[in-house]
Parts: sequence; C-alpha cells; structure tokens
Amino acid sequence: MDILSEIIAHKRHEVQERQALYPIGVLEKSRYFARKPFSLKAGLAQPGSSGIIAEFKRKSPSKGDINVDVSVERTTKGYVEAGAAALSVLTDQNYFGGSSADLETARAFNSCPLLRKDFIVDAYQVIEAKSMGADAILLIAACLSAKEIETLGSLAHSLGMEVLCEVHSADELPKALSKGVDLVGVNNRNLRTFKTDVATSLELADQIPPEFLRVSESGIDDPATVKKLRAAGFEGFLIGEHFMRHAHPEEAARNFIKQLA
Repeated sequence: MDILSEIIAHKRHEVQERQALYPIGVLEKSRYFARKPFSLKAGLAQPGSSGIIAEFKRKSPSKGDINVDVSVERTTKGYVEAGAAALSVLTDQNYFGGSSADLETARAFNSCPLLRKDFIVDAYQVIEAKSMGADAILLIAACLSAKEIETLGSLAHSLGMEVLCEVHSADELPKALSKGVDLVGVNNRNLRTFKTDVATSLELADQIPPEFLRVSESGIDDPATVKKLRAAGFEGFLIGEHFMRHAHPEEAARNFIKQLA
C-alpha cells in the first residue's frame, strides 16, 4: 500500500469516528456555519493580488516535522499582513499534525479566503469544513472518482464554498474539469513517490480551460518560479513548506512576496 492509499484508508475510518462524536446537527450550530464565505477565486484573481496561498503546515509524511510548535495566530496573521491573498490550513492530524482548531483559530483572526486542506472523501467533511469557517475545500483527483468530485463539489457550492481540485498528471485532469470545481490545482509533488517538479504545472497549464482559475502547488521556493508560472497562466501559488521551515514563517513570506513586485 502506498502512502496515499494508506492515508485515505485511515481517513475513512476517522470520518466515521468524527461523525459519532460531532453529528451534522451539531456542526450546523457552529458560530461559523451561517457566515457567508469569501471567494478564493476572486481573491486570487483581483488586480494587484500576490496570488499567494500561504499554508500553515506542522509536518508532512515526506518531510517529517517541519515546525510543530509555531503559533497559528501569529503565523496566519503575519501571512496576511505580508501580502498573502489567501490562507491554507492543514486539518489532518495523523499525517500532517493539523486539527480543526488550527483552522478555526486562523478564521478567528483573519478576514481573507481560507482553504481547508485535507483528504476529503465524504460529504460529512464538506459540512465540517463549513462549520470550521472554511471558504473553500480541497478535493484530490487521485483519490476520488469524477462522480464523487461533482457530488462533493456541488455540496460545497450549496453551502457557499468554492472547490479547488488537485491533480498530479494529465491523466487526472478530466476528472477535475467538473461543474463542481472552481479552481484547478496542479500539485508538483507526486503524492505516491514524493518527487517534486514544477515542470508538471508548466506542462499542464494549457490543458486547463480558462473558466478554471489555475493554481500551482508544492516545490515553489523562488519568486522567479512564481513569475514563470504567472507567464504560463497561473494565478494562484500554494506555498507552505518553504515558509514553514523558517522559525518565523510570516517573515519568510514577507521577504518572498516583496520580491514579486
């Protein structure tokens, strides 16, 4: 079993446990459930936007611990003050050290689009994302069928959220080009091998129709790379590890974004 298959198997079990602890009726009473979400797509596309989706990530299966004790409040507020257009927060605990509390804290201190980054395989998680204060969810084409992407995406839309669907190859792209999807992300890191190559985004750019906002993810550690991706048609750039491995991720983000001007 590869790591992605292992994560998905664990996630399905986790969802069952969370549903028993926090039924949908409880989630719908959350203080964030009734709020109108911000548009991630608009936030990235607006004139003058840096396009940076700055990610809060404590660890990963490929890198191990990255920055486990850093403050969610300080880091996410600092990201926004540095010029990030949006935030991404990992909520997977077992493999990434995240939690729903991390996302809820980020929501409490920031008024910008907020992406729930997790392995979403069930409608319960979409409703859960809304209850946490997320504005958008991530769907991963590698672990979902075309029908599941459309169904989960439609549910997210019914709750006012947007959908970023992530692909790793041209073979996965047809599933992502769904009416349930708003943004298509190209993950430059293969989740099965962990090999990272920004060329993946450049190769797929022209295959993503213009109605989907293009987002490049992983392996972006140089402002010059962002400029190259912009020229190829990308408007969103998800960066986590490059910032998080610094003692003060928000300062790393500030220095990076200054160089994009």
